[in-house]
Amino acid sequence: MITTTKLEDVKEYYGRVLNGSKDLQTSACCTTESLPSWKKEILKEIDDEIISRFYGCGSPIPLDLEGKTVLDLGCGTGRDVFLASKLVGPEGHVVGLDMTDEQLDIGRKHIRRQMERFGFDKPNVSFRTGYIEDLATAGIEDESVDVVISNCVINLSPDKRRVFSEIFRVLKPGGELYFSDVFTDRRVPEYLKEDPVLYGECLAGALYTEDFRRLLRDAGCPDYRVMSRSAIDLENEEIERKAGMINFSSITIRAFKLESLEDLCEDYGQVAVYKGTIPHAPHRFVLDDHHTFETGKPMLVCGNTAAMVEESRFADHFQVTGDRSVHYGLFDCDPAAAVSNSETEGSAGACC
Repeated sequence: MITTTKLEDVKEYYGRVLNGSKDLQTSACCTTESLPSWKKEILKEIDDEIISRFYGCGSPIPLDLEGKTVLDLGCGTGRDVFLASKLVGPEGHVVGLDMTDEQLDIGRKHIRRQMERFGFDKPNVSFRTGYIEDLATAGIEDESVDVVISNCVINLSPDKRRVFSEIFRVLKPGGELYFSDVFTDRRVPEYLKEDPVLYGECLAGALYTEDFRRLLRDAGCPDYRVMSRSAIDLENEEIERKAGMINFSSITIRAFKLESLEDLCEDYGQVAVYKGTIPHAPHRFVLDDHHTFETGKPMLVCGNTAAMVEESRFADHFQVTGDRSVHYGLFDCDPAAAVSNSETEGSAGACC
């Protein structure tokens, strides 16, 4: 069992120091992201006690979850667990994992009521006490999960390498990691990591983006995609004085467990067409911040993008033409465009 001082400090901060999101001292763990209407409608069905103790920096709930098994790392009181619960439906299942009993107790006591609100005959969620660095002890088996989600939690881990290793162990082939977290433009100085408030506020443990890229590569994923990115205004003069030299950003990321991914975008002359069949995305599907597939419109894609839509749960929703038998060199990349945070908006473009 992981019993480091850092984890105990985090448990204390989220279990006893904070009584709700209003007690946070910065805006890092409070998302200002504009949610699409279909998510807002589900949130209206979730109890206020769950919502009031939500800490997150994004909305990492991807599309096309019906019937799937979802694991929420650092689920807290279960806001995203119950949101995903509605989307996976009665045939799917959502597991919420957290190390803070005070928050899990709130989620557990609301299970029956939430199932009644969703119209489900039996619970499709479960909450487990455990550490995101050790999913095996929590009973999460190899290749048993379709989608792993997490909302501003991985930054709190003192062993992020182990976290990503565990995530890709439990994901099924073609499975997806979809998470929001705080990232930095440089490595956080070691002395700031000893500040319990900075750590608890999701700042001191935030990953430098290039170190994150390396960790994901070492976990077997050489290509990840950014969904949205926004700068964080600390909104606290004392914390600004301590850490204001660092630029913090909230970033939502998706990464797939696919053996066919390469570390650069390669051109094989492949074309992908979105069929318009994913719920809540009839007219377009946003794969990332520079790939928006319009329904019925052919789009030239690199080998990695073709794999992401052809070898994942999205396979039935796409028609991909071509294979990797002929290589045409590097894919012609354009800079990623800034896009809306909504899943229904975006900008088409090439792979980067």
